[in-house]
Amino acid sequence: MFAVLKTGGKQYKVQAGDVLRVEKLACEAGDKIQFNDILMVGGESVTVGAPFVAGAAVQAEVIAQIKGEKTIHYVKRRRKHSSQRTKGHRQQLTLLRVTDVLASGADASGVAAATGTADARRAAHNASAKE
Repeated sequence: MFAVLKTGGKQYKVQAGDVLRVEKLACEAGDKIQFNDILMVGGESVTVGAPFVAGAAVQAEVIAQIKGEKTIHYVKRRRKHSSQRTKGHRQQLTLLRVTDVLASGADASGVAAATGTADARRAAHNASAKE
C-alpha cells in the first residue's frame, strides 16, 4: 500500500519502510508522528482525495534532525560596480522512516500530528497571548 502525502509545500509518494528527508518538523529524534494531509491512497484500490482523503494518515518515526547539503549563491556585478558576493545556505531537514500507511481510522490512532516549526511557533505565540 502506498500514499501521497503533503508536507513542507512538497508532495511525497511513500510506503512502509521508506526513509524521507522533509522540511524541518517540530519533533525530536525517536518521536512517532502522523501526517494527516494525504492526497491519495493506493493499493488494491486507489482513493483520491478532494483535496485530502478523509481518515487516512501516514505514521513515521523520526530518525534525526539534520542539515542538507550546502548551496552556494554567488553574485558578481560587472563593469562599473565590480562587486562580488558569496553566500552559503544549509537547509534544516528532518529524517523520517515511514512505519505505517493507514487508509482509515487515523483519528483514533492517538499519534501526534506532524507540524512544521512555523506552526509550532505560531501555536506557542497564540498560547502565550491568551494568558
